[in-house]
Amino acid sequence: MLVQVAAVRQVSGGAATIRVRSGVGTAVALWCGDPTDVGCEHHVEWTVDEDMAWGGNTQSVALSSLALSEDGSQVVFRGRLSLTGDGGAVLEVGDSQILFDLADPPPPVAVDGTWVEVRVERASVSLYPYPL
Repeated sequence: MLVQVAAVRQVSGGAATIRVRSGVGTAVALWCGDPTDVGCEHHVEWTVDEDMAWGGNTQSVALSSLALSEDGSQVVFRGRLSLTGDGGAVLEVGDSQILFDLADPPPPVAVDGTWVEVRVERASVSLYPYPL
């Protein structure tokens, strides 16, 4: 996903948080790139260190539109879900594919290919810039 780095803030332990803007929304996450990248555009990989939990942080949604937003201390992703068959899932948000582990099996209704919203703590979301 191509993002615009809007702001970087140093936090304890040398880590930095970053506010990014993309074509589907904005969010704050941990930045694993150069902390001087404010104002620059980067292609990034999203890494989430929190499992999908049905009925907990993951819900089916009727809106078939992509979104990236914040709600308090949480990052909210909305996209199309694909189950991998090996206990994982891929959430397609824009041109990014975000890998998740499943905390429990998906519900018995068919969820593969449906639209979902996943809410995870900001501290569990990292962005890694990469060149094309």
